[in-house]
Amino acid sequence: MEQKSTVRDACPVNHTVLLLKNALTENHFAAPKIRRMAGELLTILEDVAWGRAGETHYPALMSLLNEMTESAAGEPFENTVIVLRDHVREHEEAFLSHIKTRNCATGQCITIAPAPCQMACPAGIDIPTYVTLIGMGKDAEAIEVIREDNPFPWVCGLVCTRPCEFMCVRARMDTPVSIKFLKAFAAERAMSDGRYLNPPKSPDTGKNVCVIGAGPGGMSCAYYLALRGYGVRIIEALPRAGGMIMVGIPRYRLPQEVIDREVAMLEELGITFCFNTRFGSDVSLGSLRQDGFDAFFFAIGAHTAYNLDLPGEKEYGVIEAIDLLKRVALGERRKPGNKALVIGGGNVAIDAARTCLRLGCQEVVIAYRRTRKEMPADVEEVEQAEEEGVQFSFLTVPLAVVGSNDQTTGLKCLRAELVAQPGSSRMSPVPIEGSDFIIDADVIIAAVGQKVDSECMREVTDLKWTRRNTIDAGKITMETSIPGIFAGGDAVTGPATVIEAIGGGKLAAEAIHRYLSGIPQPKLPAVPFRRSREVFLPVPAATKMVLERPEMPLLNLERRRTTFQQVELGYSENTVREEARRCLRCDICRRCGECVATCRDKMKIDALQLGYMDFDHPVATDFRKTRDRCIFCGACANQCSSGAMKIENKDGERVLSLCGTVLNREELLLCESCGAEMGTRRYMDYVRNSIRSVGPILENRDLCDRCARKKGISSMSATIPVKKGDGP
Repeated sequence: MEQKSTVRDACPVNHTVLLLKNALTENHFAAPKIRRMAGELLTILEDVAWGRAGETHYPALMSLLNEMTESAAGEPFENTVIVLRDHVREHEEAFLSHIKTRNCATGQCITIAPAPCQMACPAGIDIPTYVTLIGMGKDAEAIEVIREDNPFPWVCGLVCTRPCEFMCVRARMDTPVSIKFLKAFAAERAMSDGRYLNPPKSPDTGKNVCVIGAGPGGMSCAYYLALRGYGVRIIEALPRAGGMIMVGIPRYRLPQEVIDREVAMLEELGITFCFNTRFGSDVSLGSLRQDGFDAFFFAIGAHTAYNLDLPGEKEYGVIEAIDLLKRVALGERRKPGNKALVIGGGNVAIDAARTCLRLGCQEVVIAYRRTRKEMPADVEEVEQAEEEGVQFSFLTVPLAVVGSNDQTTGLKCLRAELVAQPGSSRMSPVPIEGSDFIIDADVIIAAVGQKVDSECMREVTDLKWTRRNTIDAGKITMETSIPGIFAGGDAVTGPATVIEAIGGGKLAAEAIHRYLSGIPQPKLPAVPFRRSREVFLPVPAATKMVLERPEMPLLNLERRRTTFQQVELGYSENTVREEARRCLRCDICRRCGECVATCRDKMKIDALQLGYMDFDHPVATDFRKTRDRCIFCGACANQCSSGAMKIENKDGERVLSLCGTVLNREELLLCESCGAEMGTRRYMDYVRNSIRSVGPILENRDLCDRCARKKGISSMSATIPVKKGDGP
């Protein structure tokens, strides 16, 4: 009798997924309705296989299969549907076990974990794959991979906070791969070559979704919904698309044309924009429902600044940093004052300060209550601000805005010291009594954070909010308290990053599709997965060790201080290709250390100096050391379960490589009788020395096993040469 969930050589769930994928690939389902249902069926099956399913998944699975069977009656593909239905019925126990335990008895449904860089990316981009493609010169193909998870690779290539680089394993050796700038290069090159293209759309579903907010989160949601065949309209209060990336990020970091070009890609998909249209005043939820929208995604951002709550703030006037950046982004170039003082330590504070310099302010100071080390702003942005002339006043606590005759003259402050607080790992600034002083300024700019403007949402009375005044939405599905209404971006997370908003928009698009298709929502967060498994880039060990992360060329200082030209000029093509070769391909090598342990402990060779594999106690890594010690036994490659470590015979040589990095190579010995390839001299010497104590070596000939047997000679002794004087 056939075993079901306990069978070790075949998983019923995995087998069903493969059956369905094969049927879809071979176009077994000719009828559009059946093909649509097959797509929904695959979504449910993959939830089960990935451990994301809940209690409602199996009933939904059977209901859909029964409906497909009825619809397929009399059609040529009827038998295919019946086979799928009967297979799921027969293995009900296995499916329910997968759903309940989120485990697979055979191991076939346990996917390989993504690389650390991909796991760190809020959008789950397959970074090792696109970096490898860039290294191959396949920039357009790399952009296709990126846009599977992020519709704005060019924007993110310029302004992403690059959490991927903070988890890059290469940093355990020297410095992380410059992932962000590689993405920017590939996007610009693909756009320039006319190969930056949208993927094909699915057929029209006849359903429509309204997105409120044309920021990165809203536009990402719109992009993925449009690809699935939904009609999408985006409502935006500003006169242009982009949201905070348009009005919050200065043009010297993110040129307007970059935003416009990537937004144009969305318009090509049929997404429509309604600018200068504010939700809550120009349009309402009721009016949009009357327009025929079936679901809504709110990505209204966090555009309202927090007040400083200081004496004199209202009397003498304080400019909000986000308001200054917005006015400049929309074309205003008026100098706010001669001496500008910015309060804050984040990226917005840095952007405001550098913008003031470009507007003509003679002196710009940033006051921050902690030290430089604690500043949340990007390190590179801080360094560039210093180069341009921005001054910093650290451990400075504002007390009051001072002035005379309705004019600001400065900011009264206290010096502070950092003190550890009980229950907190972060040092807190504590003012030092009697240390008060005044920083002269004729304009003070507040950059102490933003919040969601909930006023526009007043009419949506059933919508729940958090204590932080953000929309209460599920982290997995972005669902709100109102069916059919979803939310994401800064409106849910509070002020965050561009890539976090994009990741939220992508999640929401999937959830909205499930909602409109009647597919159960997942119970666990989606796990990033590889889009492909690219071949390795061949790199000599010496090259892998000496390649260094390149410095980013910058616009000259004079222009940086006086214009809004892009500061970072980008890498050259050769620099990009070389930088991609620094990648360690952690999507293939899992850094289990079995190869190192085998070489060191079992073979007693210790040829693999791969210290970066020890996460807790990383030591020096040197790929070049392998050449001096390796004997080409192949034990390390035999222990590698992922195919990262390989030993191969190529062009008369035996080559040992790790993810394309050539660790060692040596000429192969050839059989003196038939010419067949044998081992290397180093390996033969190792074997000879190992068996010397067993008995004498009788032959001084290089013969393969087959030829040795023909001549009646022991194959071991035949293939091991001896030195003069050896033997009886």
